[in-house]
Amino acid sequence: MNAVTWDQRERIIALLAEASADPAVRAVVLTATGRGFCAGADLRSTPAPTGERVPGDVARTIRLGAQRLIAAVLDCEKPVIAAVNGTAAGIGAHLAFACDLVLAADTARFIEVFVRRGLVPDGGGAYLLPRLVGPQRAKELMFFGDALPAADAERLGLVNRTVPGEELEALAKEWAGRLAAGPTRALALTKQLVNASLDGDRATAFAAEAAAQEINMTTRDANEGVASFVERRSPEYRGR
Repeated sequence: MNAVTWDQRERIIALLAEASADPAVRAVVLTATGRGFCAGADLRSTPAPTGERVPGDVARTIRLGAQRLIAAVLDCEKPVIAAVNGTAAGIGAHLAFACDLVLAADTARFIEVFVRRGLVPDGGGAYLLPRLVGPQRAKELMFFGDALPAADAERLGLVNRTVPGEELEALAKEWAGRLAAGPTRALALTKQLVNASLDGDRATAFAAEAAAQEINMTTRDANEGVASFVERRSPEYRGR
C-alpha cells in the first residue's frame, strides 16, 4: 500500500528539488503502483532512537520528516499533479492535497487516519485541509477519520477530477503535457502567489503580485506570449 519509508521520503524530496532546478523538467506527476496511493508513514522503517527520548525529539522528527516532505511539494517550482490510484491515508492524503492539481481514480479513498490511532495530524494536514474545504469540514474529516470516497472528495473540492481507474494515467499524462507546454516560470510564480494568498493581507498579496509580474516580464516566455498575441499566432513556450 506504499507506506512511506524514510528512504522513500528522502528520495521524493530530492527528486522534487531536482525538478525545480532542472529547466528540462516542466511538470511533475506524483503517483503510485499497486492497490494504494500511500497508506501513510511506515513507522517500522523509522530509524531507531540511539538514546533516551528527550523533550523536543518528536517535534524535531516531524519538522525534519513529514513537514519537509509536504513542503517539498508546496515549494516545488514546477506544477505537481497527484494521480491518486487508490487509498491515500494519513501523510498519503496530505501528500496528495499538497499537490497543485489532484486527479483520482473512482476507487480511491482519502482517510484522515490519525484519530484512529490517537494521534494529532501531521504533515501539514491542519494547515492544508481548512484552506481547501473550510474549518468545519476539516474538523469533520479529522475528528472522525472516516474514509472519504473520491467522488465525495471531488464534491468537497479536494480533487479536481475523478475518473475510472483505467483512465487515470492517460488523464495525468494529458494534464502534465499541457502544463509542460506552458510558460513554466509564469506557472511557478502563479503557484507561489496562490499558495501564499491565504496567509497574508491584501496589501501583501498585491505587493507579491506586482513583484511576480516584474520578475516574469524578464522571461523569454512572457515576451513570446505577448509577441504571439500581437502577431496572431500560437505561442511556443520553452520554459525560460
